[in-house]
Amino acid sequence: MDSTAIILATVVLAVIAILVGILLSKAAVIFKVEVDEKEIAIRECLPGNNCGACGYPGCDGMAKAIAEGKAPVNGCPVGGEDVGKKISQITGGVAAEKEKMVAIVKCKGDCEKAKDVYKYVGPLVCDIAVNSPNQGPKACRYGCLGYGECKAACEFGAISIVDGIAVIDPEKCRACGKCIEACPRNIITLVPYSKKHHILCNSQDKGVEVRKNCSAGCLGCGLCQRSCPKEAIEMKGNLPVIDYSKCVNCGLCEKKCPAKTIS
Repeated sequence: MDSTAIILATVVLAVIAILVGILLSKAAVIFKVEVDEKEIAIRECLPGNNCGACGYPGCDGMAKAIAEGKAPVNGCPVGGEDVGKKISQITGGVAAEKEKMVAIVKCKGDCEKAKDVYKYVGPLVCDIAVNSPNQGPKACRYGCLGYGECKAACEFGAISIVDGIAVIDPEKCRACGKCIEACPRNIITLVPYSKKHHILCNSQDKGVEVRKNCSAGCLGCGLCQRSCPKEAIEMKGNLPVIDYSKCVNCGLCEKKCPAKTIS
C-alpha cells in the first residue's frame, strides 16, 4: 500500500470522527434532560430504602414529588422528622409536626398461651403454612404463625420471633410498612408511637371459643370499653378497637382486661 492510500484512509477516518462528534453533540443538546438541582438535593437527604411507604415509587419518585410541591417535606416515614427538617431547609418550606408511627403485632399467642391442633411439618413459611389445614397448626386461625415473613421483610432489624410470635422493637421500627405487606394474616398495623396501650388480639371468635384456643385472646367482654373515661374504645364485633386520637394513656383498659390482652 502506497503512502497516498494511507493518507487518504486517515483523512477519511478523521472526517468520519469529526462528523460523529458533531452529531453526538447535537443529539446531546436535542435530547438533554433538564435536571432539577433541588430534586437532586432532596434525593440525597432521603434514606434510599425505596420501600414505597410514602406512596411514591421509591425515593426518586418521592424526591420529585417534594420538589414539585406534590408531597410534604416530611412525607418519608423512614427518615422521619430529621429528614423532613433537612428537606425543609432545601425547599424553604416548613416541616409540619407529624406523629411518629410504629408497627405492632396484634397477637400475644406465644407457644405457652396458644394451643396447636396438630404438629406442622411443612416449610416454615407463613405464606405456605396459612394454606395448610385450619390455616395453620395453631387452634386460633387469626393469630401470628411465627415463621418470620415479617422479620425477613424488615430492613431495620426491628422484628424478632420470640416464643413463636413476632415481636417488634418500637425503637428500631421506621414504619415502612413492609412487615404489614408480608404478613398473610394481616395482624400487623401501625399505631402512634406515643400511645402505650394496644389490643393485642385479632380473633373474630366469641369469648368461649377464644378461651379454648388461646389464654391471651380477647374475650369480647367489653370491660375495657366501659372503663375508658375518654370513650376511646369501641366494640366492633367481638373485638375492641382503640381510637388513638382520644386515648390519653391512662391505662385503665389494661387494668380491667381479665385476659391481659391489652398491653
